[in-house]
Parts: sequence; structure tokens; C-alpha cells
Amino acid sequence: MGKRNRGRGRLSAATIDYRDAEGNVLVLRGSMSPLTRRKYASVLHDQGRSTDDSWQRATEFLFERLVERWIVHEVPTEGQQELLMRYRIATTDERRWIRDVLREHLAEHFPDVEAP
Repeated sequence: MGKRNRGRGRLSAATIDYRDAEGNVLVLRGSMSPLTRRKYASVLHDQGRSTDDSWQRATEFLFERLVERWIVHEVPTEGQQELLMRYRIATTDERRWIRDVLREHLAEHFPDVEAP
């Protein structure tokens, strides 16, 4: 098959928008594969890292897998590489908000997945 047909027939997961008080938006996927869930549990409970390192890496892992778009001060960021770069330069308050949103999202849409 040619490139034009590769994306056809694929289902895309629903997305959920989360807004903060300043109007910034974090758009998260509404689905997570079983393999992603297993990898996340492995990262969260990595015995080779300190608890804090595992927790930080687990939050970043969820960010990589669930975030589709992040709009900060009306500037959208999309694409896994760009999103990860933006996350790594985020302020402490932005990271706290993201962590809270991820916890809320997991509790509502993935109650069987442990939050960081």
C-alpha cells in the first residue's frame, strides 16, 4: 500500500481538554493501550531508581503517552518531541498543574492505573 492509505481505517481516541485559570489548555488522549499500561507500571515501580526518580519519570512517561496538544498563552505545541521539550522547560507551577491534570485524568478515565 502507498502512503496515502496507511492512515485510513484507523480509529483515533477521543480527546479531553483541561483548562487552567490562565486559559492554558492540555489536551489528553482518552485511551491507553495495555502495553503502555504495563510499561508505565514498570517505570513507576523501577527498583533501579530512587522513589523520587521513578515518580518523576512516570509523570514524564504519562505526559509523553497521553498529551496530544498543549496550548500555553495561545501558543499551541504539538508532536511528541516538541511537547516533551516544552514539558522539560516548564515552570514548577506548570508541572504541578500537569501532574494534577494527569492524576485527575487517570482517576476518571483509567481508574485501574496508579497515579504518580
